[in-house]
Amino acid sequence: MAQGWLSLQLSNDAFIVGLVASVGALPIVVMSMHAGAFVDRGNRIRIVRITQSVMLLQAAALWACTWLGVISVPLILALAVVQGMCSAVEIPARQSMIVQLVGRDDLQPAIALNASGFNLARIVGPAIGGLVIHRLGISWCFGLNAISFVAVLWGLFRIQLPSPDVVLEARSVREAYRESTESAVAGLRHLLQRGPVRDLLTLVTVGAIFSGPFMTLMPVVARDQLGLGADGYGGLLASVGIGGLIGALLIAGPATHLKRGRLMMMTGLAFPVLLIAFAFTKAPNVANIVLLFTGGTMIMFNALGNGILQSLVPEEFRGRLMAFYSLLFVGLSQLVGAFMLGAAARFVGVAWAISGGAIVSLAFAAWTLRSSRLQEL
Repeated sequence: MAQGWLSLQLSNDAFIVGLVASVGALPIVVMSMHAGAFVDRGNRIRIVRITQSVMLLQAAALWACTWLGVISVPLILALAVVQGMCSAVEIPARQSMIVQLVGRDDLQPAIALNASGFNLARIVGPAIGGLVIHRLGISWCFGLNAISFVAVLWGLFRIQLPSPDVVLEARSVREAYRESTESAVAGLRHLLQRGPVRDLLTLVTVGAIFSGPFMTLMPVVARDQLGLGADGYGGLLASVGIGGLIGALLIAGPATHLKRGRLMMMTGLAFPVLLIAFAFTKAPNVANIVLLFTGGTMIMFNALGNGILQSLVPEEFRGRLMAFYSLLFVGLSQLVGAFMLGAAARFVGVAWAISGGAIVSLAFAAWTLRSSRLQEL
């Protein structure tokens, strides 16, 4: 929340806001599949602990630079690249670890509950962030973020998982790269063969690139279209979080008896429709209400897609699946989607940029509904 607001303050340019988000995703695009191969053959909990420790150092550096008044757009970009390098490895390791914690039978509600925790943070975090910016200044948002990693690492070191049967034991960097490349290619070949997995990944890809990055442009919408300050911007993000929390809890509880594929297609259609409505909203109160439902459908779509994919793919490909999923949902969404929407916002305005991407997602979801059998899953 604070990074997007700081980028807008320093540059006063929607393109730069999108660029900051997209540069952080570049390492995920470049490294994800090799990272997934490494995760499938490594100790996942150890990988997550190490990458989270590095992310603590990155967060502390952002805090210090902002507090000392030496922060700049190039420095934000450099620190975003560091975070992206960590995320390229950490996301597939953490996501593929869920089934080890709860078992396959409870995987879908566990993923939904995991999403509910994420969205609870989206409610509390922006509200605190807006208050901190108003009272103490933006640097202390980064300070609280850095301090929060202590709790993350404490939890990670309390988790005990069995060591993997196979570990990566290459004798050189070249050999490690060759082995991970071969493993990544084998994983891609499995994931992209004709069938529901490929159809689902394609649907997720289009949604991630054309609809997902709307959050990147939220600072611009808040300030320029709705006339809000940092606290109002935080309120918009909190509305997305509240909706997402409700949607995630529905998936984890009352909706468990429904057909997941059909429910996913319904939310895949509803999400871009709501996004189009939000794009042209001028009243803050109406925007918050629309974002409530937008956040709910977005998280339901994401959680269902994640759970269905993990249930369809064998264990030996799970790390590579989640690496490919993060490549699509985080990497391409930010690198391609945020960059594209930021550039479009500069030329046609933020409302047309967001709605244009949503229209593409809606059209593809409607086509998938007619041509694929995903709703029967």
